[in-house]
Amino acid sequence: MAQTAFDLTGKVALVTGGNGGIGLGMAEGLAAAGADLVIWGGNQTKLATAEATLRAFGRRVLVQRCDVADEQAVERSFVAALQAMGRIDACFANAGVTQQRAAFHELSTAEWRRVLSVNLDGAFFTLRAASRHMVERAATGDAGGRLVAVSSTAAIHGAARHEAYAASKGALLAMMRALAVELARHGVTANAILPGWIATEMTAARVGDTKFEGAVLPRIPLRRWGEGKDFAGIAAYLASDASRYHTGDAFVIDGAYTIF
Repeated sequence: MAQTAFDLTGKVALVTGGNGGIGLGMAEGLAAAGADLVIWGGNQTKLATAEATLRAFGRRVLVQRCDVADEQAVERSFVAALQAMGRIDACFANAGVTQQRAAFHELSTAEWRRVLSVNLDGAFFTLRAASRHMVERAATGDAGGRLVAVSSTAAIHGAARHEAYAASKGALLAMMRALAVELARHGVTANAILPGWIATEMTAARVGDTKFEGAVLPRIPLRRWGEGKDFAGIAAYLASDASRYHTGDAFVIDGAYTIF
């Protein structure tokens, strides 16, 4: 396939939670391939740092402080992004939170709802806004678009004491399969990414924990934690024309942990 199939010049990608970890790794991969970026996040300092990092690629970059669990904030931010950038060609619903570890019978309703409000509702609000824009574009003869949700291997493993997190990530898989079928007529693809053990702020307490790493790292054939930059390539692929016939899939990126 011609190298131009991976060229994202002229395309605009939105990455929620794109100011750190996996999100920033994906954003860097997208920028390196030529895409302009819209980055959503909650921490203003991290947003500023991410903006400087991404502008170094010579791309247009818009950073917006947006709580994806807030429906109206998502709608306002998406409209503002369209006004500033003109279009959104790829949307990566990556923003998420982890669950406070608790036995299921002691899991509070408040914690259940907090996790799902960000991980599931936030992805729904974000992808709904993006799909509306892509469907409207298709109606004018400008078909095409990429929707990606960042799930987790917790969606397919038995994530004990993390039922809220697992439920939110498992639901994303079903939603993306449904979107792949529904939006195909508009030239829009929908896929999910399932990260394994990745060194991010979410896992910071476990990185360097001798007991934890002694139990987990030997079960990862690549024998290391994943890093944000390990998601640069898959993001560029999914946003590009190289993946135009690849939809409804779930990409497990975990150093072979799941199959070992």
